Amino acid sequence: MSRLPLKDSNLGKVHGVGINDAEYCVTKHEKVGGKFKITWICPIYRCWRNLLCRCYDQKRHQKFPTYQDCYVCQEWLRFSNFKKWMDAQDWEGKHLDKDILIPGNKMYSPETCAFVSPALNSFVVDQASTRGDLPIGVCYWADRKKYRANVSNPFTKRYEYLGLFDSVDAAKAAWRKRKHELACLYADEQPDPRVASALRKRYLAIPSDGGVAA
Repeated sequence: MSRLPLKDSNLGKVHGVGINDAEYCVTKHEKVGGKFKITWICPIYRCWRNLLCRCYDQKRHQKFPTYQDCYVCQEWLRFSNFKKWMDAQDWEGKHLDKDILIPGNKMYSPETCAFVSPALNSFVVDQASTRGDLPIGVCYWADRKKYRANVSNPFTKRYEYLGLFDSVDAAKAAWRKRKHELACLYADEQPDPRVASALRKRYLAIPSDGGVAA
């Protein structure tokens, strides 16, 4: 599917591209303090509007540049199509995720998106922009001149120490191995078989370069 370019003819739509064809009022207004304010918004409409915002709001891109290349499939530019899909999902209390099925994916579509719990969403977040030059889960211990590997266990809510290693690659391999084990535990809990399958593949352990754990 090709990305829809922004055009002047789209300026009257939701975030310039979305068509709200709902057959009901997606918001409720009440008079508060002499002024009418929105007191309720349809959660499905809110989700749809938010994904359009992530992809097409230029001000949001200034704050979250990772969304600059993201886009919504043609089907979901019409609210009724998105609502039909979301109504069939287990979505309450969950987040819409675009890359848990396909890491690095940029397109929001029925084939690429799934609803996941906030905890699982945090578990798979890369955080590349905040971790510095070393891989996630790896830090350098100057006193020992070795690389330390740690992983956050979402089930115990604690950090696990995985050892000290002679190289970055060895420490990264240890992190990936444990991360894969935890991902498989998460997979066993998933009602969506697509999410379960993706989790079992996401952190497959890679061979160590020979570093020795302390």
